[in-house]
Amino acid sequence: MRIIYLGLAVPNMNEYHNMFTELLVEFRNNGHEVMVVGPAYDEEHTGMQLEDNIPTLRVPTLKLFNVGKIQKGLATLLLPFQYKKALKKCKVDLDFDLVIMPTPPITLIDVASWLKKKYKSKVYLILRDIFPQNAVDLKMMRKKGPAYYFFRKKEEKMYRTSDYIGCMSQGNIDFVLKYNPNIAANKLHLLPNWGRLQHLQNEAENLKIKEEYDLVNKFIVIFGGNIGKPQKMENVVALAKACNNIKDIFFLILGGGNEKVHLENLINSEKLTNILVKDYLTREGYFKVLQIADLGLISLSEDFTIPNIPSKSLAYFNAKKPILASIDKNTDFGIKLEELNAGIWVEAGKTSELKEKLLSLYSDEEKRRKMGENGYNYMRGFLQTSMAYKTVLEHTNK
Repeated sequence: MRIIYLGLAVPNMNEYHNMFTELLVEFRNNGHEVMVVGPAYDEEHTGMQLEDNIPTLRVPTLKLFNVGKIQKGLATLLLPFQYKKALKKCKVDLDFDLVIMPTPPITLIDVASWLKKKYKSKVYLILRDIFPQNAVDLKMMRKKGPAYYFFRKKEEKMYRTSDYIGCMSQGNIDFVLKYNPNIAANKLHLLPNWGRLQHLQNEAENLKIKEEYDLVNKFIVIFGGNIGKPQKMENVVALAKACNNIKDIFFLILGGGNEKVHLENLINSEKLTNILVKDYLTREGYFKVLQIADLGLISLSEDFTIPNIPSKSLAYFNAKKPILASIDKNTDFGIKLEELNAGIWVEAGKTSELKEKLLSLYSDEEKRRKMGENGYNYMRGFLQTSMAYKTVLEHTNK
């Protein structure tokens, strides 16, 4: 097939890949012709580039990340116009068989719809964020306000235009169908998060990293990734505070985002000495540090009404780390952890119960080892990039 990918968070693929671009590499390696469209990451790299031997159209946009919600909203609204203009100017045959787009953002459906009408392309939606409801849940948007109605219409168009919709979990499928009963149910299918297995290092390498971070003889609880409102970091700080009297338990947070400064202020105001926040590392660097942890921590806001499946669980599974999850009651991620026996979950906001579950893992090394092995085997058997590729191909070839 000839495939065009419309994305928002598209890294420089000469340097590293994320979950979505790994899937595109899998398509390319299997003989498909792939083109990527994404925002320019600096002023010098605009227009058509070749990134990891994939033609990539870099489009100048307003700043999209680490900005206020008004600026981000405006940048997102302008995105489809900027992408269409760039595509018309790029002198590339736009007669693609398949358009792949993930959420966020939903506004790119205007570009996908244009390609579908003009060239009869099929559209494959990788549904990850369910917007605008997630913004309503986090009190970033008022339900029944003009912005909500605008984006809700855009969301409905996205489901209507898409020929195939890959969802993270059965809970996702059920949610979408419940609130969008006009969608043909056969459009939706399971497409769990995916990744490539990374190399596991030995104990000597782990000890070296522990020494570097001054964490030898510590029980390390790690949180990696985005630090924003969806992650409700107040709950992580509350857990660290509750464990402050247990001297060998230490919380290591690696990442960044709009709430990072707020998180650091919270830690300082509580005068906590058992929690450290460090900036983003490279993907490989992060995975090396992750392997020194005793367990991986997941935090989602209790305000979510949408079944979210945190993608950071992939790295925890890969590193053989048991998961401690503080999550909302609407996600089916906790059910999956129970089925796999790969971790423990608690309803977000219940700090004393979360501490109790943490201590149950803290005191049982064999339980942690077994849960870590179960998560690793699940990823190896069901969540590799090649498996996501086969799922997409199976549905688009029907």
